[in-house]
Amino acid sequence: MNIILCANPSDIASYSLESSQSIKINKSLSTSSNRASDFASKDGIQVSSLDARKSVLSCQYVPKQLEETCIVGKPAVSKPKQKLEFIRTLLIDNYDSYTYNIYQELSVVNGLPPVVVRNDEWTWEEACYYIYEERAFDNIVISPGPGSPACPADIGICLKLLLECGDIPILGVCLGHQALGYVHGAEVVHASEPVHGRLSEIQHNGCSLFRDIPSGRNSGFKVVRYHSLVIDPKSLPKELIPLAWTCSTDISSLREQKSDHDAYDNQLDQETNHTSLSKEFKNGAPWPSNCADGMPDGTVLMGIMHATKPHYGLQFHPESIATCHGSQIFKNFREVTEDYLGRKDSCSNRGMKLQYNACMQVGNRSWQFNDNLRSNHLSILNTNHVNLYKMVNSSSLTNGVKFLSLQWRKLENLSCQVGGAKSIFVKLFGDEKAGNTFWLDSSSTEKRRARFSFMGGKGGALWKQITFRLSDPSEVTCESGGHISIEDAQGLSTTTFLEDGFFHFMDKELQSIRYDEKDYKGLPFEFYGGYIGYLGYGLKVECGALYNRHNAGTPDACFFFADNLIVIDHSNDDIYILSIHDQTTKNTTWLDDIEQKLTTLKSSTSKTSPSHSSIQSNKISVKPGFLSDKTREQYIEDVEKCQKFIKDGESYELCLTTQMRKKIGEVDPLGLYLHLRDKNPAPYAAWLNFSKENLTICCSSPERFLRLDRDGILEAKPIKGTIARGLTPEEDEMLRSQLQHSEKDQAENLMIVDLLRNDLGRVCEPGSVHVPRLMEVESYATVHTMVSTIRGKKRSNLSAIDCVRAAFPGGSMTGAPKLRSMELLDSLESCSRGIYSGCIGFFSYNQTFDLNIVIRTIVLHEGEASIGAGGAIVALSSPEEEYKEMVLKTRAPVNAVVEYEHKSLDQ
Repeated sequence: MNIILCANPSDIASYSLESSQSIKINKSLSTSSNRASDFASKDGIQVSSLDARKSVLSCQYVPKQLEETCIVGKPAVSKPKQKLEFIRTLLIDNYDSYTYNIYQELSVVNGLPPVVVRNDEWTWEEACYYIYEERAFDNIVISPGPGSPACPADIGICLKLLLECGDIPILGVCLGHQALGYVHGAEVVHASEPVHGRLSEIQHNGCSLFRDIPSGRNSGFKVVRYHSLVIDPKSLPKELIPLAWTCSTDISSLREQKSDHDAYDNQLDQETNHTSLSKEFKNGAPWPSNCADGMPDGTVLMGIMHATKPHYGLQFHPESIATCHGSQIFKNFREVTEDYLGRKDSCSNRGMKLQYNACMQVGNRSWQFNDNLRSNHLSILNTNHVNLYKMVNSSSLTNGVKFLSLQWRKLENLSCQVGGAKSIFVKLFGDEKAGNTFWLDSSSTEKRRARFSFMGGKGGALWKQITFRLSDPSEVTCESGGHISIEDAQGLSTTTFLEDGFFHFMDKELQSIRYDEKDYKGLPFEFYGGYIGYLGYGLKVECGALYNRHNAGTPDACFFFADNLIVIDHSNDDIYILSIHDQTTKNTTWLDDIEQKLTTLKSSTSKTSPSHSSIQSNKISVKPGFLSDKTREQYIEDVEKCQKFIKDGESYELCLTTQMRKKIGEVDPLGLYLHLRDKNPAPYAAWLNFSKENLTICCSSPERFLRLDRDGILEAKPIKGTIARGLTPEEDEMLRSQLQHSEKDQAENLMIVDLLRNDLGRVCEPGSVHVPRLMEVESYATVHTMVSTIRGKKRSNLSAIDCVRAAFPGGSMTGAPKLRSMELLDSLESCSRGIYSGCIGFFSYNQTFDLNIVIRTIVLHEGEASIGAGGAIVALSSPEEEYKEMVLKTRAPVNAVVEYEHKSLDQ
């Protein structure tokens, strides 16, 4: 994509009507009716690539000379500041992955969640209707985003808002900041270096946006930056005033930083170091400014404001977890809004006073600005994109509401007496190559990383297997349809086309289940039976991605409905056995039978366990090693392409991956998994076997994607930053410390933490998203990794599937911003990721769930072993080192396959 960085203001593409006929707006419908999904489409056109999307969007704008409109009326007589109960914000989302961090901040600060609208979701006429006729908003915030303000598809309606809405406070963040400069004639250029997930100290001039915030070197005001482009301060027109800039060219590490989001929330001792200046817009005169030429050499412009309009821009990210005083900035913007509204006697373009007890008649419906305003504001203008997933209708494949009952028993202190989880699984489910079995295997329980393991096989009358394959995009026009096959306990199969996709189907399945919470009272874990299996990476097309360039050879989702299961409590050495049934199925003897088998195992633990590596050597075809889909040179070239995208502002971080493959013949899959778990135990390990699909998954993942517990708490634990273990204790500790203090790895981790905060922010209660652990180093058999923990309280009106769709695929496997990054990665990667980069886990019948990230995993399918690996590419990446890190991540699963094959040959 060609980016024009220094176009003249006259070249800015303006929104204009293509005909003299105005667009009719249905005032009685929610504005979300303009888009039924997150997919980029306009006027019925489905776009299949990034550049195509941009060209389709751009062609709607007719270039013309823009005449700047200043809608600021005559200044009002000074009055006391108007303190409002809450502030109504329009939040423009530029397809970014940090927008909902701003949403969370504003929800708390404003006392009311903002309305989120994508930058191409409203026409200019619709925006005018809600801003001026409905008077629905007190201010506007423009989010960050990928790309450049010079590209209409990247910035959408934002330029028009900045030009025409001179009588409403606007705050632009990052891309929004650049748009404010660009639209008034400033030049947006490449920064001297891209800066993503890194911190700088800030100097500001004490305007209202920075009230009560310290300034300057060693003041404690450090901010997080995510940008490759900047406003050239020498190009600022007289209308724009510089507010803030970096203290120097130094960019610091995160380790010493304490943000106002820190768990300890330490109070800064430094006194505020800024001069008290006169109010902006006082008596209608331009606010006094410092000349841009007075900025120290080598510093970067971090904030601007318009001289006569209440418009502000910030190049840094106040919403980041590591930005200090970010919440105060949003509070100050609220006060700026209240101050500005209180100083205006009238708004000429709105045609009436901003009084909150007024009632405005529009058509046959009134807009009440009183006690009902809060609910009206949300119900009529709710465009939270998570809720859009529920707007499509689908024919149900369920048999209506099902009431499930749970029976369970606890067998105390029995696990070790029968040989532990491995022995239990092998002896109870290991026959016939462990076909149609599952094992969510907490094989690494050190430091309380995991506590429970869940296992089972083809069960009772409610057991079934669900297999879903996305449609080939060339065969159908819908974005996320596919074929689902359901095999029941009697072996009968049905196949149906799902127009609305797999997530919609799973949502309806889970919501059709009724249960009594008393059934599982006393159980210390969250899975009581239900769906257990995997979601493939290709399901990203049901979560906002435009397309899948490559089709997967394996199913895109595969699940068992487990009605009987065994749970092992590794902490207390207890075993739980559970069975569920409905009104149509009779109580079975399964609990009695399995208890008897476990008791029998107790007396036979001294006997040798069955071997799972004894296979005839003449059936083995051992190849020299794995072959990568990309050569070393090709992978390094792709890393360099990623860095070019990052330099141009298209992404902050790209998680580039590739696949390694090997023909393996008739290897015993369970024996291979047991070898892998011995060599590389992991807290979120898993075994899944789907015999009918000739598919086995041997997973040793150390990473949790997302969990929802019975109290409604969501938790994500992304990993970013990996280094090999040392050969000696001294070398091992040195490498661990090296990872802990690596600026590159900190930047990687911070970007994904902010991304996961955003994803949880879409579905969590305002103010509940927090980070109890930031960048802790965890050590495993072959690597040290950097792990963070993000938590939040789920909104009560959203389902488990809503939460997964809001965050899938895991941000640690995509990069940020997520949607743009996935498009770019699809253009670089030469094959489907398939199961790799997806997730494995359970959806309990009561809508709790726990899902991992599929990494460090061997996928056995139709005689081939495949292993995916990759890493996060950032501006600081070394292409050669990125290749080495990718190879390091394959070491454990690759060695497990090769070693097990040779072990099998020797027997």
